[in-house]
Amino acid sequence: MTASKPLGAVASGAFAATFGHSPDVLASAPGRVNLIGEHTDYNDGLVLPFAIERRTWCALASRSDGILRVKTTLDDAVAELGIDDLDSANLAGWSAYVFGVVWALREHGVDVASHDGLDIAVASNVPLGAGLSSSAALECAVAVAIDGAWELGLGRDVLARVCQRAENGAVGAPTGIMDQTASLLGQAGHGVLLDCRDNHAEIIPLHFAQNGLDVMVIDTRVTHEHVTGGYAERRASCDRGATALGVSSLRDLSVADLGRAQAVLDDETFRRVRHVVTENDRVLAAARTLANDGPRAIGPLLLASHASMQEDFEISVPELDCAVEAAMEGGAIGARMTGGGFGGSALALVPRDNFEPAKAAILSAFEASRFREPHIFTVVPSDGARRETL
Repeated sequence: MTASKPLGAVASGAFAATFGHSPDVLASAPGRVNLIGEHTDYNDGLVLPFAIERRTWCALASRSDGILRVKTTLDDAVAELGIDDLDSANLAGWSAYVFGVVWALREHGVDVASHDGLDIAVASNVPLGAGLSSSAALECAVAVAIDGAWELGLGRDVLARVCQRAENGAVGAPTGIMDQTASLLGQAGHGVLLDCRDNHAEIIPLHFAQNGLDVMVIDTRVTHEHVTGGYAERRASCDRGATALGVSSLRDLSVADLGRAQAVLDDETFRRVRHVVTENDRVLAAARTLANDGPRAIGPLLLASHASMQEDFEISVPELDCAVEAAMEGGAIGARMTGGGFGGSALALVPRDNFEPAKAAILSAFEASRFREPHIFTVVPSDGARRETL
């Protein structure tokens, strides 16, 4: 896709070229960076993500024959499914994220059959598999577009739950609600402090630009997959720990409970539990520090979070560790892996004058370790999902 051409025009153009007419609705939704709070969301915990300027765009129009058709600019094929055939067992591949939103709306109680079918085209510049939640950006863009086309009037909190249900039930990825909430509720210059127990969200000023800080993302280009493998295993381990300790979720535990937990649990499960409990504390500490001391003071919390994910939760990989270490050597004030782990990206909070030295240090370290060259770029806290002008 041409960088100089706005993505909204790319999505609308793909729609017209594929379906032979113009779309009725255009919507977009951002990816996100999680500043701190990893693998806490599905444990009813606390997270502090922010929406980024990289977005997924969805062009959409209604049909009259009960057929759903989806086209992405990343694939020549058009995926097609009848509304009457919507079943989570029938959904696979990238189109499951789109069809899954329609399925989840039906599960929520929307009479999707009465709305006939849909033609959908999507375009995105959120990197795939980089830990920036390209999946939630896609789900939320589609959900906002459908909400507009069908005049459902659903609130953003409802759409977040619908999109999470799509990812859990249709795609089969056992993720929490953080990504969808950040994508739907984000505001420019702010983070979203989300309590995943009651879904209460507080918009937190970040003041990165005012303090001369850039948020550097180091995409290691080690891709990950949340449907299978370690992510699901970590979630199951957290559930086992909560059951063994007699609590409904790990959110019910505090740092004071870790001594009892260590006595009851095997070493691996204990370390998984310790990460979640201490990470919740770090999220609250980060919010307090941002408010009281500013963003230049949160570096140690970012580093402590990475160490916990590296040692206790064991979801980092050598490329992520290299990115964090090299960023700090290059002048970052703090760095950590972000996202589900097992690949993806690290973030570093870097004084603007140190950006190029930090980037050079990372590239040099990756080359010395014979890792694939990372993709390094900045992100800016940005607005959440929205209807767009055609």
